[in-house]
Amino acid sequence: MQTTETKGAAHAGDAALEYLAFRLGSEEYGVDIQKVQELRGYDAVTRIANAPEFIKGVVNLRGVIVPIIDMRIKLNLGTPTYDQFTVVVILNLHQHVMGMVVDSVSDVITLNADQIKPAPQMGSAIDSDYLIGLGAIDERMLILVDIDKFMSGSDVGLVERLAA
Repeated sequence: MQTTETKGAAHAGDAALEYLAFRLGSEEYGVDIQKVQELRGYDAVTRIANAPEFIKGVVNLRGVIVPIIDMRIKLNLGTPTYDQFTVVVILNLHQHVMGMVVDSVSDVITLNADQIKPAPQMGSAIDSDYLIGLGAIDERMLILVDIDKFMSGSDVGLVERLAA
């Protein structure tokens, strides 16, 4: 039995990529591990007046003001609950640091190109423009998000102004 999870070695010529796997509701998502700066438990944030609901507020992370976005609210996946499993994934995107709140983080998964299937064109919480594809590992299916594209819209401009 061959396993391709976490520590699977890439064959010469295969472009193996690592993704941080996290949950939002009943679905499992993945973002490029190279975009992840650190993982933190969910702490209280400083709320910003007139900010959209998905922007929870900002935190001071070692002298850097970091906007915090709740992905469950942003993607209309129901009312979030914050518990001991809730994680803030600190991302470093184009020299900007921001945090995204997710229900939980499971592990880092290594995927080869042949394990990533194109995303189907159908109604989904995430516009397919933001999807890299679907990662398949045994019985697991990971929705791979291009976090740079997802976080680089008008929302991010708003987030940057709020954090300034």
